[in-house]
Amino acid sequence: MATWLQLYFLAGLLLPLLACAQPASDTGITGTITMSPVSGGPIRKGETDSKPLAQTEFVVKKGEETVTTFTTDAAGHFSVSLGAGHYSIVKKDRSVVGSYGPFEVEVEAGKMKTVTWNCDSGIR
Repeated sequence: MATWLQLYFLAGLLLPLLACAQPASDTGITGTITMSPVSGGPIRKGETDSKPLAQTEFVVKKGEETVTTFTTDAAGHFSVSLGAGHYSIVKKDRSVVGSYGPFEVEVEAGKMKTVTWNCDSGIR
């Protein structure tokens, strides 16, 4: 049977390990990407001329180095974990008409930066 001293010693060894196992706060960016205009001609009263940019892949760069990629969901939402620093985000396939970034963002340690970006579809 363990004595109090042995249990105290064991707890002293395990507590620092448990503290290290706690997840760190998220750092990165989360948000929504939309596209507009979605149709040519004038915007009709009461109608929106933007839509979520769904299932679209973007590249995250820090300087000239590609850090990661992410894909928006059906509603144009995304979330990506990144270290603190300055990043540039651009659509991966840039061969289509329109403007899809670059979007510049500064990420702070321990914080999820929330963004809303709008891409220009090129429709006129």
